[in-house]
Amino acid sequence: MASGAQDKQYTPSLLSFFIYNPTFGPREGEVRGGFQWRTSLWLLCKTLFWTKFLISNFSFQEEKKILFYHPSEIEKNEKIRNVGLCEAIVQFTRTFCPTKPAKSLHTQKNRQFFFEPEENFWIVMVVRNPMIEKPNKDGKPSTIEYQEEELLDTVYGAVVRQCYSMYKLFNGTFGRAMESGGVELLIQKLEKFFYRYLQTLHLQSCDLLDVFGGISFFPLDKMTYLKIQSFVNRVEESLSLIKYTAFLYNDQLIWSGLEQDDMRILYKYLTTSLFPRHSEPELAGRDSPLRPEVTGNLLHYGRFLTGPANLKDPEAKFRFPKIFVSAEDGYEELHLIVYKAMSAAACFMISANVELTREFCEQLDGLVGPQLTLLASDICEQFTINRRISGPEKEPQFKFIYFNHMNLAEKSTIHMRKTASVCLTSVHPDLMKILGDINCDFARVDEDEEIIVKAMTDYWVVGKKSDQRELYVILNQKNANLIEVNEEVKRLCATQFNNIFFLD
Repeated sequence: MASGAQDKQYTPSLLSFFIYNPTFGPREGEVRGGFQWRTSLWLLCKTLFWTKFLISNFSFQEEKKILFYHPSEIEKNEKIRNVGLCEAIVQFTRTFCPTKPAKSLHTQKNRQFFFEPEENFWIVMVVRNPMIEKPNKDGKPSTIEYQEEELLDTVYGAVVRQCYSMYKLFNGTFGRAMESGGVELLIQKLEKFFYRYLQTLHLQSCDLLDVFGGISFFPLDKMTYLKIQSFVNRVEESLSLIKYTAFLYNDQLIWSGLEQDDMRILYKYLTTSLFPRHSEPELAGRDSPLRPEVTGNLLHYGRFLTGPANLKDPEAKFRFPKIFVSAEDGYEELHLIVYKAMSAAACFMISANVELTREFCEQLDGLVGPQLTLLASDICEQFTINRRISGPEKEPQFKFIYFNHMNLAEKSTIHMRKTASVCLTSVHPDLMKILGDINCDFARVDEDEEIIVKAMTDYWVVGKKSDQRELYVILNQKNANLIEVNEEVKRLCATQFNNIFFLD
């Protein structure tokens, strides 16, 4: 996307986000306020008074469909028009395929994404297309060029699904709120959650990793892994209230007792929201001197990331966030305790029916703090030894993204940093777009396949799908031919994924 020095480029941005239920508004032939819709409308339009009354009443009834709308300052009639348009589009597309309504609508200036997470509840996200503003000579208004094909439906459709999954993690389903307190309670929960959550959406940073929604696993030797498993077993045996445990190091998962889909969304919350808010310089090993600013128990470096900031504070609050995870009979509500020592973090989940007290938190701190501190040091030292053995890292001629659909494992050497607010990649956005296009091609077929692309910048981009695994490689070998590129990818698979079977 070449542009002049004075051209201004604008990244994708959120125009609106709303949730509606079409069954909450008026229906064909429904009686409202003594008048039957459609028929009565034409009869009463003869007088200005009745016309105003019906329009006002109709707007009031149509507004009932809207459960949440961002931005909230939009004028009421515009909200009703936008929701009505989306409702019409969905209904129109149902005539062609009743089981698969529209998922997106492309226009010159924006793109709309539709998602029905629960029956009759629709989430709509409207994203402005990227654009380039080109100044004109002679003082004429600038020319706006919208880049209509830069957005990928798979990427931003995944973002909408993530929005719902994150809401469900902390609030349960929409139906649960309806059962507990009706529409009023649901509206309150939606406004409370999405008012803050939408501020963390950075659409310009979304890419293929959002489609996968995977989990980065920390590589460990067997002995260290057994130490962690033993730690989890001892804690769960000593503190019988704990139902589930997850263990992370360096923002990577090592152990989890949750179902995969629950851990997937909890992992995203931890690594893109909770951990970045509490980030600090980490210690290198157990021999490091105690920093004066470290608070809590002097015998270890453990501290609560959720719940009380300081156990010694007599006015400390022992309230923890509550999450909803899958259970045999639907969902169960749990307290989420996140406890961190150095670069290691342990998540403990306890039934929400249990009241957590100061005594319990002190017991957990005394038990977990010292052990977690030692474990963090052991992992750090083992990791340092392994890096020393492998030798200094050289800048490779390739970068890759790997994802396993069976265990949700993902690995990327393209992303230098990925959080909710920033996504630093080491390749050009055009190459990331090619990766997304290849992923779309893979999604259309069930068979294993391989795609090789020569980019305009002379980079080679390879996509390989095999046995529920996907591998995307970017090669910086301008003069290589197709055979040489294929051989290079085979060498990559042999060195980086030697224990993983890829079909040729």
